Parts: sequence; C-alpha cells; structure tokens
Amino acid sequence: MTGSTKKGYAFNATRQAFLASHLRRADTHLSRLIGLMGTPPGSLSSGNGVWIVPCHGVHTFGMRYAIDLVYLNRELEVIHTEENLRPWRVAPVRMESATVLELPPHTIYQTGTRIGDHIEISFAQTGNEGGKA
Repeated sequence: MTGSTKKGYAFNATRQAFLASHLRRADTHLSRLIGLMGTPPGSLSSGNGVWIVPCHGVHTFGMRYAIDLVYLNRELEVIHTEENLRPWRVAPVRMESATVLELPPHTIYQTGTRIGDHIEISFAQTGNEGGKA
C-alpha cells in the first residue's frame, strides 16, 4: 500500500466508535490511483483503513476482497456510504465528496455509521509533520 507513512485514526464522533485505529493517508496521484490494488486478502484487517484525499469515488479493480466506503465532505461529515463493495466494481461518484475512507467490510454496520455523522481524523505528529487533518 503506498501513501503517507504517517499513521492516524478515524473516529466517528457521533457514534463514539473508531472506524480505523490504524489509518494511512493516500494523498498523491499515484497513491490514490493504486490504493489497495493488488494487496492480498487480509491486508485491510479490522482497525485498518485508507483515507483518500481528495476523492469523489473509487474502484475496486485489481482487488481480491470487498471493502466498505465512507464518503466525507470538507467538514468531515458522512455524505454517502457503500457497504461490502466487491472486487472489480466502480463505486458511485459523489461530486460533493472531498475524501473517502476505505475500510474493512462490515465496519459501517459494526459502528452504526450513518449519513450526517461527524468523523474525526487525526495523524500522529512526528517532527514537523502530522497534526489534525
């Protein structure tokens, strides 16, 4: 998985539940394009996730497992969810989306995440990097 090496988390403040306690940020053209493509099943285990910045929609081409998607606006409010998106699919494009969280399947259900929920995303500070997203 490519992208930032900084580790962070995604927390649903509305439901008081972690969506991902080990979050990676995909914020370059290449890291957004590749995302989870080609990673083996089990790569996105419970508690892990990828935050794609910026993003209006994703695909699961080249993937071998399903994922949950949480679309967020600029205020980090949930505007759309896709549960258990299977491999080789194209998720809906939401132009109002600023970012998308890629999460293990069933995360949306297990956390009760709904449209309108507020998500907190934070990355550990290492030197001059990091901070709240």
